[in-house]
Amino acid sequence: MASAVVWRRGAAWLRSCRGKVLQRGGSRQPPGVPRARGCGGSREVVPTCERYAVRRLPFARLADGDVAFFERLLPGRVVTGEEEVKPFNVDWLKSVRGCSQLVLKPQTTAEVSQVLRYCHEKNLAVNPQGGNTGLVGGSVPVFDEIILSTALMNQIISFDRVSGILVCQAGCVLERLGEYLEEQGFIMPLDLGAKGSCHIGGNVATNAGGLRLLRYGSLRGTVLGLEVVLADGSALDCLTSLRKDNTGYDLKQLFIGSEGTLGVITAVSILCPQKPKALNVAFLGCQSFAKVLETFTTCRAMLGEILSAYEFMDGKCMELVQTHLKLSSPVADSPFYVLIETSGSNSTHDEEKLNNFLERAMASGLVTDGTVATDDKKIKALWSLRERITEALTHEGYVYKYDISLPVGKLYDLVTDMRARLGQSAKNVVGYGHLGDGNLHLNITAESYSHSLLDAIEPFVYEWTARCSGSISAEHGLGFKKRQFIQYSKPREAVLLMQQFKAMLDPKGILNPYKTLPSAPERSTC
Repeated sequence: MASAVVWRRGAAWLRSCRGKVLQRGGSRQPPGVPRARGCGGSREVVPTCERYAVRRLPFARLADGDVAFFERLLPGRVVTGEEEVKPFNVDWLKSVRGCSQLVLKPQTTAEVSQVLRYCHEKNLAVNPQGGNTGLVGGSVPVFDEIILSTALMNQIISFDRVSGILVCQAGCVLERLGEYLEEQGFIMPLDLGAKGSCHIGGNVATNAGGLRLLRYGSLRGTVLGLEVVLADGSALDCLTSLRKDNTGYDLKQLFIGSEGTLGVITAVSILCPQKPKALNVAFLGCQSFAKVLETFTTCRAMLGEILSAYEFMDGKCMELVQTHLKLSSPVADSPFYVLIETSGSNSTHDEEKLNNFLERAMASGLVTDGTVATDDKKIKALWSLRERITEALTHEGYVYKYDISLPVGKLYDLVTDMRARLGQSAKNVVGYGHLGDGNLHLNITAESYSHSLLDAIEPFVYEWTARCSGSISAEHGLGFKKRQFIQYSKPREAVLLMQQFKAMLDPKGILNPYKTLPSAPERSTC
């Protein structure tokens, strides 16, 4: 097969937060809802403590003696300069902004242990941070929490070529791990658009999903062991490299997806698949979402074990990546687009199966246009159309982002209903995501933040999702922005049990406070 084959049918930073939380217009303002714009472009981000109705908990405030202790413990790895700290305080979306005055960069688990032991004794709150690529405000401080960065914990500890098990520190960048493994004939079971910046520890702490989940499953299955430092500084060594271990409770599952609220992950043991010898990507145009669904059913049946990704995006997403990022579509304009990836061990076998599927899809009218790539450069170009949608959206102004899990058949109904509900009040309402595992990324854009628009979106989006037995967070986590809405996906009893786990493992609540679990509505000064 040629490397690209085309089918066509038809044609200002603050040292500390200050002042009271401002009330605007007297309208409803639950905790966790933004009060002013903060996403997009170079606009200054209002400190989170001035934009959200949240109360600073009674943690100690940083003193000169604390900084001196950390400088002795981590010589040359303590960041205090105003401009130097600023990037660690703001999230990637520029939608939330903390007021931390201190960043610590340990290199070992022992150093993390000493940092947390000291903070526990002094009642100092800590914000663990990896690559800071999260989308729900979970990776940056809310007030003046000390930022504990894993950026220097970037060593590969071991790799077993027989078992495919990698052991590494939590600060290893996902893309660097992938490059290392490819030299060994293996790949990471996880792939994300943010792979050039995100850390594996952060991936595990948020239970990141990504582009390969359809083929290799979630991190809850591929992570074999963890090393974690608890709030009091004690180190929990569950860094096993065993595929099977049925002795007692599986404690690592507590920390996968806990978003740094129960402990700081310092090392990871993960099972890695062999690198496929044959890789193909098809990019197809479909005339309706019903066709997208039918194409998926046909694709799954005909491609079977070689199917590794099934992504979709609507026509507006394509328009945005073309307009803002100057990317070119390889197929004719369509209401919907599908990206299908196959990976296997025999190129002839895989190409034959893919060709048979494409011929069936074209003949039955499921697909009206398409292109296939088999060489790395063209494959990356096709993936860019899907992976860079988030980047394109940031050029549209303020972005309201929702990461929803739904029954596959209902996936796009939410987008349709939201468009009808919002009408002209929103600039764009777009949908894309991992259709193969029922994950919709719903994005709504406006020129600037609008509280009335937010009122129209929330809680409607969560109520709609709950009625369909979906999840309000498929892979991004709850972080700071969505913690108050957990009840739409979890019963009260489950939330209570989570709070009990938190109280047991972190009785002072110093680890990533104000994140993941709900708090009572409160107002106060920072």
